Amino acid sequence: MSAVVMIVGDGVLADSVYEELSAQFEVVRQINFEAGVPEAVDLVLVLQDAWHPYVHQKAEELLQPAGIPWLRGFVSFGEGVIGPLVSPGTSGCSQCADTRRLMAGRERKEMRKLQMRLVAHGGMPSDAWASRTGLLQVAHLLVAEAQRMIQGNPVHSVGKLFLINLKTLESTLHFFLPDPLCPVCSRLPDDSSTAARISLQPSPKISSDSYRSRPMDDLNKVLARDYLDYRTGFLNGKMVDITSPFADVSANLPLFTEDVGTAGRTHSYAASELTAILEGLERYCGLAPRGKRTVVHGSFRNLKDQALDPVKVGVHTKEQYARPGFPFTTFNPDQPIDWVWGYSLLQERPILVPEQLAYYSMGCGQGFVFESSNGCALGGSLEEAIFYGILEVVERDSFLMAWYAQMSLPRLDLSSANDRELQLMIERLRAVAGFDVYFFNSTMEHGIPSVWGVAKNRKQTGVNLICAAGAHPDPVRAVKGAVHELAGMVLNLDKKFDANREEYVRMFHDSSLVQQMEDHSLLYGLPQAQERLQFLLDENRPLRTFEEEFKREARHADLTDDLKDILKAFRRLNLDVIVVDLTAPEIIRNGLHCVKVLIPGMLPMTFGHHFTRVAGLERVLRVPVELGYAKQPLRLEHLNPYPHPFP
Repeated sequence: MSAVVMIVGDGVLADSVYEELSAQFEVVRQINFEAGVPEAVDLVLVLQDAWHPYVHQKAEELLQPAGIPWLRGFVSFGEGVIGPLVSPGTSGCSQCADTRRLMAGRERKEMRKLQMRLVAHGGMPSDAWASRTGLLQVAHLLVAEAQRMIQGNPVHSVGKLFLINLKTLESTLHFFLPDPLCPVCSRLPDDSSTAARISLQPSPKISSDSYRSRPMDDLNKVLARDYLDYRTGFLNGKMVDITSPFADVSANLPLFTEDVGTAGRTHSYAASELTAILEGLERYCGLAPRGKRTVVHGSFRNLKDQALDPVKVGVHTKEQYARPGFPFTTFNPDQPIDWVWGYSLLQERPILVPEQLAYYSMGCGQGFVFESSNGCALGGSLEEAIFYGILEVVERDSFLMAWYAQMSLPRLDLSSANDRELQLMIERLRAVAGFDVYFFNSTMEHGIPSVWGVAKNRKQTGVNLICAAGAHPDPVRAVKGAVHELAGMVLNLDKKFDANREEYVRMFHDSSLVQQMEDHSLLYGLPQAQERLQFLLDENRPLRTFEEEFKREARHADLTDDLKDILKAFRRLNLDVIVVDLTAPEIIRNGLHCVKVLIPGMLPMTFGHHFTRVAGLERVLRVPVELGYAKQPLRLEHLNPYPHPFP
């Protein structure tokens, strides 16, 4: 029995496709969907010479329930668009494709408004750039796609879009990922306590000296292909920085409000590109729930038997909340809020976490705290993601603990690490960027090696000094990670500092002006700000070797064993580790996982001096005494009053 094709639409494109296909198949033709869809149709083609987003939405509404595959072709601003071939019951529909294409575009805000207007009031009457020659080229590609589909051959537009330049007739094919929030084809499961349970599984390392469970060669096959595309990817561009002391590559994550750059810094541009993509995936997962639907809404008072007390992760002070224009309000235990399920590794039970603490875009301008990406991490296994999420919390907590208590940390003799690569990294930073590097042991009571790094400028121009931090069971790796961070900032901050020096002088005299992430670093580019770091930079203390400062821990062949060692250290201190699984469908397709780690009692990193969070965290007052950095417990008014210098 021959196939039946239905063409919906009118114009040159619809006429041309009808003329070619009707010679081979039975073709039913309609101008619109008002007459419905015949039952015996094998393929529907929705074709217009301009952009009619309402028609595409109508096609999804009618054809998805009917189980009929369909393919669209249209013209938008001088570009022909073909696809995707939509198969009912599978993810990746026309609306997903539109979302990805819109988000990857430069004028996404304006295009979204235009799309909504066209949905409400009808499509564009015509496209000024649509030449007959161009439309015939689009028709030719459409006919070929329809023939392949009907004849059972591989179809190019499954999960992809053809984009045809109607001036040059150049045609490109672009992959897009299904949108997990798509109202048409997404089937997100409800968040649940059962799904939140975590049972740590073996996660073998890729080699004896590695702390990763997935080799980069493995990821190299999928990362750029699935996630980086300048027209339809949710990472829509990359940039190579050839001035950085090391190989520095950034990828762009397009959001409605801004473009966010995510960086990769290694010793090769290829590895840095992969790292930048992974950073972009991590940021994407941490912005909003995409792997599950939030369903729990209620007050802490009603849910307290199964919920985390938000005050235990640090809140703002009464004085902060009382400031005019402060965007957050005091936590109210009787106020209903949204909660997501996490898992307490100390209590070994599911636990509810305020949604705004799990996703760091939440609560911006509402809620009770400023929450950053602190503790958000990506891994090749769930265990690897938890491992690195903990290390990020530890790294930032150690930095802030040392800052607030003004600890005179031991300075490390970097040559005692006996690591040739580290020495070459330090020498290169000095030779290429003109910065000396100093490191201090900032390990806190848990014993997980943590370091504070300072890059000091040798030149007459640019920032005076920049700080960074690292944490890792291997202290040398912690130092190397911080050196990469420093190297990625020194030259870029040099330029910004010299161009806006007077602005940072004002910040030095008025801490309330420190409101953006970079302000924290650039403020301490001022030579006069160095006095605030004198507790750290005092050169009278003797250098300490790595062997003197860090205990040698047993090496494991499985990363989960390293993770369990860390969890034992926290258990001894009664510090809980709460994990919220943020894994989105886009990354699980490649075996990647993303988590948010919360460790109540540890200091959360915040940016903007007015967003400091120390209220409710007595540990910052107690631990300096336990470690011998203070003679008696501190009080809140004793803490360092200046903005922290974390980058």
